Amino acid sequence: MEMTKVTGKFDVKLNPENAYATGVGGVNLGRMTLDKTFYGELEARSQGEMLSAMTAVKGSAGYVAIEQVVGKLCGRQGSFVLQHFGIMTDGQNRLHLEVVPHSGAGELTGLYGTMAISIENGQHFYEFSFCIEQEAEA
Repeated sequence: MEMTKVTGKFDVKLNPENAYATGVGGVNLGRMTLDKTFYGELEARSQGEMLSAMTAVKGSAGYVAIEQVVGKLCGRQGSFVLQHFGIMTDGQNRLHLEVVPHSGAGELTGLYGTMAISIENGQHFYEFSFCIEQEAEA
């Protein structure tokens, strides 16, 4: 099945929350809530949570996050969950966002795919490559 690729902008608000663990040995563990608004072919809002680890070495850190996206994707109404995995080593980023399997609902049931994020001049952009598997009819 061929993947569809859409691009657009999004706004994000991060709000620090009290963390269960705070870190030792120069590591700062953090927890944040996130709220996003997506524009373009993905017209949606999301809410989620992020856990992070900032090391004592500038430019080296890691984070994981889960967010549920609710809205329209190419005109299809529904929701899905994105899982994030991000690592920064001496300022070099490696970021992976993927749709959680079987998290698509409504007209987005069967959705799978990956999302890339970039930031240019303070503006956030997404590139979402996805496919919606149609269930076999009985």
